[in-house]
Amino acid sequence: MKKIIYIFLTALLFNLSACTDDFEKLNENPYQITDESLTQDFNNVGAFYPPMLKNLFGHQIEHNLSHDSWVRHLGTPTPFVGGINNTTYYIRWNTYWNRIYNSIMSPSAQVMKVAEAEGYPVFVEWAKLIRILGMSRLTAYHGPVIFTKFGQEPALYDSEPVLYNAFFTQLDEIQAVFNANMDYAGLAKFDASYGGDIEQWNRLVNSMRLRLAIRISKANPALAKTQGEKALSEPGGLIESNADNFMVSLYGDVFPPVTISFGWGDTRMSASMESILIGYKDPRVAKFFDPASDDTLYPDHPDYPYKGIRNGAVLVAKDDRLSFSNISSDFKSVENRRFFTAAEVKFLKAEAALRGWNGAGSAWENYEAGVNSSFEDWGAGSAAAYLADNTSLPLNYNDPKADPGPINDFVTRISNTVAWDDGASNEIKLEKIITQKWINAYTNSIEPWVDHRRTGYPKLPYNYKNDSSADWGVIPANEFLKRQVFVTSQRENNASSVAEATGFLGGPDLISTRLWWDTGSASNF
Repeated sequence: MKKIIYIFLTALLFNLSACTDDFEKLNENPYQITDESLTQDFNNVGAFYPPMLKNLFGHQIEHNLSHDSWVRHLGTPTPFVGGINNTTYYIRWNTYWNRIYNSIMSPSAQVMKVAEAEGYPVFVEWAKLIRILGMSRLTAYHGPVIFTKFGQEPALYDSEPVLYNAFFTQLDEIQAVFNANMDYAGLAKFDASYGGDIEQWNRLVNSMRLRLAIRISKANPALAKTQGEKALSEPGGLIESNADNFMVSLYGDVFPPVTISFGWGDTRMSASMESILIGYKDPRVAKFFDPASDDTLYPDHPDYPYKGIRNGAVLVAKDDRLSFSNISSDFKSVENRRFFTAAEVKFLKAEAALRGWNGAGSAWENYEAGVNSSFEDWGAGSAAAYLADNTSLPLNYNDPKADPGPINDFVTRISNTVAWDDGASNEIKLEKIITQKWINAYTNSIEPWVDHRRTGYPKLPYNYKNDSSADWGVIPANEFLKRQVFVTSQRENNASSVAEATGFLGGPDLISTRLWWDTGSASNF
């Protein structure tokens, strides 16, 4: 049914965008969509929203062969472009920019204009919120982006401090309209996430404010604290239960990683997931991945029949590792994907508590509540024994397809257990929080990629194969890729603005240049 509605809405959107030079003749057709039918039940604006929401996520080259690999959630068995590509720190693909601008920013500008003219303020603010959802992800790639001056000529970039202030200001504006229209029912027909429930969207606004506040907590601690405490004290509340999770509908389509994994054979479990999940005896592993199809691959942990691929591995032939663990077959039947969960909110609150933010509660209680929420969300049973485990540690990794020898192997850098230690330092506590946040965010890896760069946690293995060079920037052997470069179309067609944006970065337009919130400080406190 959702697929039928989506197709119908897309058809409406096409008609809204089509040429109407011969409108009088078309209007004589009794089957033609009329002005009255378009405006009935908000169809003239609502049709824009499902495609915008759907495009918050990218596909193979935008996500799977980029930050899914960089943050060690999934690995590829395929030696793309001779084995020298994004996963080995040589940039071949860089297209998420186009998705966000073409499929979110441009149509949102259209629908906001129509909604303002029709007097639909809630639709205006809904579009603004979707813009922030998308642009907060895009800036995690590039740093400076075109936001407050979008649609102007020349297309000027915002520095990151300007951008985050704009996000917070617009969240205030969105929330004011939502608070004044809590009983508004106009979104329902077009909202596959919350069924038009403004109270639920308000929780997402507050949760986004907290996510962005934590993101900038090292770069601007005062602003982060102000905005974080505002999110924590808002009467509308946060996403606190899995019933409140913000899920983005697939609108009848197949979950993209299913196509990449089962259809193309281009993604598998990462070695880091194997190391951490199996080392911690984590039952979520069975919800994330299928067992390996070759039972000789895991002699060091025969009770856990899973095998992952090291990121940045030396790969000879794709067929060598197709027998490693696929993503879970359960994903073949999912109808939506996670964007923001109650578990993430609890981990955000746990970090906020470590930072002394009012209203955050107890770091310990939030940490354990986050793990419990994650286990519940993924259907992994009770987390009680897991949370009490103060001995298990992630495993060292061996690539059996590269034996004999140490090729693609690694020794884990993690020496922190799952069980909370209230007497430990804030760094050790934060490492526990961020490691669990990293696990929970499987299939939604942009935010853990942010967390890893800003905190250094989890302590993931470095790339085995590092093809970074002066072309895109050199990543030291004991470091990680820091960002995506500005896209070629911008470099060629908007060179002066890109030059200004590069100045905002405080370093060259390279993959080795840190973003604003990634301060490079060894201390997180």
